[in-house]
Amino acid sequence: MNGSTVIFYLLAALTLVNGVLSVSTRQIFRAAIYLLFTLIGIAGLYFWLNYQFIAAVQVVVYVGGIVVLIIFSIFLTQQAGEKLQKQKIGRKLFAALAVFCGFGLTIIQVYQHAFYEPAETGVPVSVAAIGQKMLSMNDEGYALPFEVVSMLLLAAMIGCIVIAMKEKKITDNEPGTSSPDHTGKE
Repeated sequence: MNGSTVIFYLLAALTLVNGVLSVSTRQIFRAAIYLLFTLIGIAGLYFWLNYQFIAAVQVVVYVGGIVVLIIFSIFLTQQAGEKLQKQKIGRKLFAALAVFCGFGLTIIQVYQHAFYEPAETGVPVSVAAIGQKMLSMNDEGYALPFEVVSMLLLAAMIGCIVIAMKEKKITDNEPGTSSPDHTGKE
């Protein structure tokens, strides 16, 4: 076993362990941190595969953007220390069944796929060519869809924060409670 194999197994273990922890913990802030380490492990695998651009995008977009957005949303909704509700056993069984079915379908697809080496070598991809393709405003560029998706994500984040921060209305019928504007006079 050489050093490259050891690095792969360490990165794979980091990714898998943190992925399982992120979906199994009941504390929402810890789940976000475990997701952070899962995405860092995936970026490490991209670096290990010598895909520097995809690894850099993984770190910048997902680790630096999405996870930070999730953590800020948790803090803004003031639920960082709260535990998530325990799930019913039926829901856990259906989730486990879905995982095993998805894993089985993946294995079936891998064994049915015919892997072959391409006849030609791939075109070398440069960061400058990718940047020109992403940000050009002509018909072949992706600047407009990129901006539309960013606006959609911003609107979704604002909507989630507004929904989470709605205050519970206190009714006058409950004993021992009063609304903030209730003066006690009739």
